[in-house]
Amino acid sequence: MMTLQGRSSQVQVTNWPAMPEDSLPLSLWTAAEIAEATGGTASGDFRVSGVAIDSREVIEGDLFVALKGDATDGHRFLAGAFARGAAGALVETPCEGPHVLVEDTFAALQALARAARARLLPDSVVIAVTGSVGKTSVKEALFGALDRASRGQAHRSVKSYNNHVGVPLSLARMPARTKFGVLEMGMNHAGEIAALTVQARPHVAVITTIAPAHIENLGSEEAIADAKAEIFGGLLPGGVAVLPADSPHFARLKAAAEVLGARVVSFGRAAAADVRLMDAVPSPAGTGAQGTLVTIDMGDRRLCYTINAPGEHWITNSLAIMAAVRAAGGDLGAAGLALAELPGLPGRGARTAIRADDGGEALLIDESYNANPASMRATLAALGATPARRRMVVLGAMKELGDFAPGLHAGLAGPIAEAGVDHAILVGDEMAALADELGKSRAGALGSAITFAHCQSVDEALELLRDHGIAGGDAILVKGSNSVGLAALVAALSAKRNGS
Repeated sequence: MMTLQGRSSQVQVTNWPAMPEDSLPLSLWTAAEIAEATGGTASGDFRVSGVAIDSREVIEGDLFVALKGDATDGHRFLAGAFARGAAGALVETPCEGPHVLVEDTFAALQALARAARARLLPDSVVIAVTGSVGKTSVKEALFGALDRASRGQAHRSVKSYNNHVGVPLSLARMPARTKFGVLEMGMNHAGEIAALTVQARPHVAVITTIAPAHIENLGSEEAIADAKAEIFGGLLPGGVAVLPADSPHFARLKAAAEVLGARVVSFGRAAAADVRLMDAVPSPAGTGAQGTLVTIDMGDRRLCYTINAPGEHWITNSLAIMAAVRAAGGDLGAAGLALAELPGLPGRGARTAIRADDGGEALLIDESYNANPASMRATLAALGATPARRRMVVLGAMKELGDFAPGLHAGLAGPIAEAGVDHAILVGDEMAALADELGKSRAGALGSAITFAHCQSVDEALELLRDHGIAGGDAILVKGSNSVGLAALVAALSAKRNGS
């Protein structure tokens, strides 16, 4: 993703009138609508069915937005975008293909996003999701639940499009007939979510949890909580804030929401939680099933549903999902079905059977997209609950932890031992602290059965794993910050599905 510099990030809210349902367009945007929304000049009469900012991702019928960044210029890729089937482009300099000419393509993308949000039907509901851990998973599950209930009229941010470019892009892609919009919002610094939530103007804002992700930039968990609480600033009047009751920062988040007039709905194990966990029963060992049967109390009713995804963190995620679905006026039954059928997401818990060296099958758990101390602990606990002949982990460094990094990495020694890990491969400079901790504990009870290796690159990690050997019945967890590049290791191991 390119970084934009020297561009205005000011967001102005325009009271666009919502369109009546019988006049909603079948195409996503026409050239005239794009020009009106952005203040640009259209050259050519065209209609688009999608919006893209990467020429490599353009499909037939898309609008290609030629963004200018500090490292590259999207205008250089116009020919490629049109060759791939772009129906038109949003540009700052005239081009040969159909286009809308604007002064600033990033500002125009934001304007298109505001127009998309404003033209939704009056009964449409927008949900914004943030949090230190679990926001993408919760967003995907919410979309699955609401899309089922609305018969395909839900919309969401794809992948992790949750930053200053991803959120307006996700909004610009939102069809006028959308009944439920689910948008993910992330941040690295204070003030970033404030700009995003004003664009989205959600009816429901969800905070999954607060943990020391990006603590290098923000300095404390309290500051992280305050940065996440910026999401309440865009809530429409009468909006709902869905908050984790078990968080030590719950009171802080609640106060931030209520001062802006939001109605707070809490979820968790706490006795006072509005959506409270009553019971969680994992699938019996040896049955071949995974996941958990969950019972919750919502005040006026109790619900029982199954979560396909295993792990304690998914139990908590499901409470947030049920609270948000109810706040949005969605179908709780459809939400339960969606949770029962939710597949693992690539990079975020996908579980794949791969061919082991002895011809048997091993389990590969792909958590390669991101990592922070809370998500590391949660996924290690889920690994520990997974039946396996041996449990192995390939753990990449956790980034953006600053001066807290050595202690937070070393602190994973306990969860590794509790998960019953037999062999650990640690990747990256920051993992030296964990290697030292595991080395110290070899003589004691903690980690006495754990073998481990520390390396600097993904290639080295893959070689170490292959040297160690993978046997039938093994479970291998791969997790680290995305910049470590462990997705390449997952891809190499996943190739074993095809017998390579």
